[in-house]
Amino acid sequence: MSFSNLPDLVLEPMIKAALMEDLGSYGDVTTRTVIPDGLTYQARLNAREDAVVSGMQVAAIAFRLVDPSLEVSAHTQDGAACRKGDTLMTISGSAASILSGERVALNFAGRLTGIATQTAAFVEQTKGTSARVTCTRKTTPGLRMVEKLAVLHGGGFNHRYSLSDAILIKDNHIAAAGGIRQVLDAAKAQASHMMAVEIEVDRLDQVAEVLEVGGASVVLLDNMDNDTLREAVSMVDGRTRTEASGNVTLDRIASIAATGVDYISSGALTHSVRTVDLGLDF
Repeated sequence: MSFSNLPDLVLEPMIKAALMEDLGSYGDVTTRTVIPDGLTYQARLNAREDAVVSGMQVAAIAFRLVDPSLEVSAHTQDGAACRKGDTLMTISGSAASILSGERVALNFAGRLTGIATQTAAFVEQTKGTSARVTCTRKTTPGLRMVEKLAVLHGGGFNHRYSLSDAILIKDNHIAAAGGIRQVLDAAKAQASHMMAVEIEVDRLDQVAEVLEVGGASVVLLDNMDNDTLREAVSMVDGRTRTEASGNVTLDRIASIAATGVDYISSGALTHSVRTVDLGLDF
């Protein structure tokens, strides 16, 4: 998948905060103690398992923020597949600087590669259908920007980035406001023409009411079994877009996609992925 990364300037504050957390108030005392001044080295960032790569841009920024004189050369790009043993990046220059940036760079790259790899596995299961796999807001606080970027690298799509991006009416909104008609009428009366409106339902009678009232760009079919999903899609009949969510697992997503839904959202893309094993070898 071809994808342009974000400008470095946008990512730098997040990465700088991580470096400051790791370096503490007195810097890398181990490296400063045992590594001679002026020692140079070339390190290799290697994949220790097969994966879909993400976080190379972030890792490169981390090393350059520690020491702008480091020469960072990527041998792959975010969104590309890698095999165990592949060298993804080389970093040349001050050995002390490389060692001081190592952990932050690997933490980001390993986690983001894990997200991209998990997303790619989910997307693979939907091949042959028109369903798009999307993430959710179940991200690590403070890291949403790069975690959602990793979903794109894995071939998925992004759901709303924040609460300000779209109107997504959940079950608690419906309960608090008094019903489906009330929330949709309010959205129709107040929402900008540029603002999408999505509403969550978990029963077919609610689907029917949403269609009757109108005003929803997307109907989110929450925690429905596959037969109910299929019936809901038939009821909607293209009048609005449909999204399946809840209990979306790797072993079930193919059957969900086969129901005809337009989107399948899963928090599992970001909230519980396994970090991919990447190593920095001297």
